Amino acid sequence: MHHEHREPELPPARGPVSAAVTAYLRDTGPLPRAEDVGGATAYGDDLQLALYLCYELHYRGFAGVAAQREWDPDLLRVRSALEHRFLSTLRADTPGHDSLDDALAALLVEPVHGTGVSHYLRDEGELWQLREYAAQRSLYHLKEADPHAWVLPRLWGRAKAAMAAVEFDEWGGGRAERVHARLFAGLMSDLGLDTAYGRYLDAASAEVLATVNLMSLFGLHRALRGALVGHFAAVEITSSPGSRRLAEALRRTGAGPAAQFFYDEHVEADAVHEQVVRHDVIGGLLDEEPHLAADVAFGIDATGYLEDRLGARLLADWRAGRSSLRTPLAQEVTGIS
Repeated sequence: MHHEHREPELPPARGPVSAAVTAYLRDTGPLPRAEDVGGATAYGDDLQLALYLCYELHYRGFAGVAAQREWDPDLLRVRSALEHRFLSTLRADTPGHDSLDDALAALLVEPVHGTGVSHYLRDEGELWQLREYAAQRSLYHLKEADPHAWVLPRLWGRAKAAMAAVEFDEWGGGRAERVHARLFAGLMSDLGLDTAYGRYLDAASAEVLATVNLMSLFGLHRALRGALVGHFAAVEITSSPGSRRLAEALRRTGAGPAAQFFYDEHVEADAVHEQVVRHDVIGGLLDEEPHLAADVAFGIDATGYLEDRLGARLLADWRAGRSSLRTPLAQEVTGIS
């Protein structure tokens, strides 16, 4: 039986900024210099890892790092600078729709001949690529729905009730064995992956770090509550068809029943969630705060932009016959704690 570590180990640094943040968390060095933060590439490994380390203190933290670091004022100042670099670049780069209605309408369009990651994996992906995909996505799915929970105290009325209802489903409807993070651990186990929380942080690409950091960025800032709702809408509305393709990919490649079940569960659940999010979460939010419509649209568009960047990276690597991970996967046989 594999025993899950509640607090993962700090990963190796990927540059001067993440090295300084890591040293500070270990009490072995100062925080990064302002010029290093300002000069870091917004979507690059160094900045994205540094930001991920800061955010993870609000989830499970890291082994050997004091819990008090979560609200360390000096570290929060550095985090703010990293966030500014990331968010300002994202606002400049994200192609925006003219209106929220247009952004939502785009999410509802399923291309006849899709070219995304789930299409590739369904039609021609190999088992090693599905294992890599699961390892990358584990950074989110092993804490599935947690980043979105930050928005609950920032909503009220219909939006809060609907958001809480969807989150309740994500957390298993009160049944521990049905929590979606636990179901994803089952998928990983079927694929021979280590189910420990944070196990694949060092292996994960900057592109996947950015998709997870986006959720924390939106969730941890009340000013970005509209963008967080937009992100949630993008995830829930596009989940059902994508999950169906991934379930088909897992069946075709001979993955186990737990792996298939994770995506089968999302096909059904997220088809319902899509309606609730559009009509009650977004509708309820805008009934109370109509001025947030542009923020909701930005959340949708920024999510699509970063997911497209991740998809392009994965497909470029896989079509070239190379790994999408920074460190190769070992064949690991694990249990679920």
